[in-house]
Parts: sequence; C-alpha cells; structure tokens
Amino acid sequence: MLSQPFEKPVRVWVGLGFPRQLNTVADAYQFAVDWCGNSPEQKAAIRACKAALAGDVDVETARGVFVAFARKKDILLEDGAMPLLPGKARQRHV
Repeated sequence: MLSQPFEKPVRVWVGLGFPRQLNTVADAYQFAVDWCGNSPEQKAAIRACKAALAGDVDVETARGVFVAFARKKDILLEDGAMPLLPGKARQRHV
C-alpha cells in the first residue's frame, strides 16, 4: 500500500482547537481510524482511504469523502480560515 499525496492538503482541528494538516491518504486514513466515534461518514472516509491506498479509487475521490466527514464533524479548517493565536480557545458559531 503506497500512500499518495493529496493535490491539496486537508486541514482539520484537533484537540483543543489546534490545526493539523493531512497531506496524504495514509494521514487521512489514520486520522479517521483514530477518531472517536462510529458515524456513517467516518466509516465512509475509512473505506474510501483504504480503497485509495489499495489503488482501487482515485486519491482525490478519497479526499472528497474525507472532507465530507470532517465537515460533518465540524473539524474541517476551511480554505481561507486562519488558525487562532496560541492561547485562544476555538469558538464555535452558534
């Protein structure tokens, strides 16, 4: 299984609002596997990344499924969003 890079990295919030950049299918797969939960979106992300690692689906297809999972869980750091300064808690929009 070869880990292929995404054309554009995926950035997600982890922990107490720290950004993390996922550069490859393997990064996204490991993140999804380690994520607490068992939602359909998480399962789909894991399946898509595993299929991309096996060469059965396109890397960018797996990225899209992972992005949908991250967006649904409200952990996707959208393009143009700036990470908060250290020491500042991440605020959710209500």
